[in-house]
Amino acid sequence: MGRRLGTGGRTPPGPQTPQGLASLFHAERERIRLKHELLGLLAVPLLEGYRLDLRGAPDVREAVSEALGPPPTSPPSPSPLSPSPAAPGPPLGLLPLRDLLGMIGAHEWRRRGVPIPALGASVHPHFGVYAPVRREHVDLVARAADTWPVAQRRAIDVGTGTGVLALLLARRGANTIATDIEPRAVDCARENASRLGLSRRVEVVLADLFPGEPADLVVSNPPWIPAPAHSTLDRAIYDPGGEVLSRLVTGLPAALGPGGEAWIVLSDLAERLGLRPKGQLESLSAAAGLRVCDVLEARPSHPRTRDLADPLFEARAAEVVRLFRLRR
Repeated sequence: MGRRLGTGGRTPPGPQTPQGLASLFHAERERIRLKHELLGLLAVPLLEGYRLDLRGAPDVREAVSEALGPPPTSPPSPSPLSPSPAAPGPPLGLLPLRDLLGMIGAHEWRRRGVPIPALGASVHPHFGVYAPVRREHVDLVARAADTWPVAQRRAIDVGTGTGVLALLLARRGANTIATDIEPRAVDCARENASRLGLSRRVEVVLADLFPGEPADLVVSNPPWIPAPAHSTLDRAIYDPGGEVLSRLVTGLPAALGPGGEAWIVLSDLAERLGLRPKGQLESLSAAAGLRVCDVLEARPSHPRTRDLADPLFEARAAEVVRLFRLRR
């Protein structure tokens, strides 16, 4: 069904102007939203203990438990005198097949891990936490940490997700507080820090942006496209109205101690699509009393930059990701 819904009916490419690309982007987002909404109507019954009573179905109990928590407590066993039930039992509820497939995929990510060359290790994403499969932001922070050493500095990683940037800074000697507004991400980052033996250098807290104490360095890879988010995972990419970026930059002066600096990693794809004015980060920084004193750049290499069938291919192929170094 997904393949059939993914073919035909695409909005034909319009003029390659920011206005035309913005319209094309919104049309594509709406098409994807409707596709996901329709596929979400296809559901499977979950039985007691998160079992599937479907021929050839895999054992999904561990994957579903990781996503939804332990299954509800089983009812008391029937009396030995009671007849054996003819069926496996009533379903606990219906679970959209698309969600179930996402849970199975997330379980495999969590089991195998995502190798991060700049970290020299793997991180293990949880269900509902954005996996760092696009590595430009990690590579840029690694380059920055090699250029402007972070050893013994107090750092804050805002919107930590899997904790990958906090772990990178900790591996280079920083003492880091990692924040996220999503409880799943907090649990995920804590587990990854423990796996790598970095729990003493990385404290993970549930917080909206800043933890409330100033630092020498603030690092963040905020959502980079100012458009509505349709799921929890989407919130790692989409920032309605650019609110997160604005609050992040506006809050930096209070979050930085004397002589402190911030590294903000941001893609320019939104600018190429006409969704964000050029120079917005610089304008927000200036209004907050900060200046951009250095910039590092990287070109993405993910598959969509080579997908000629993508109606936004030209903008994706030209995308540049930048690390802005901000100081007072």
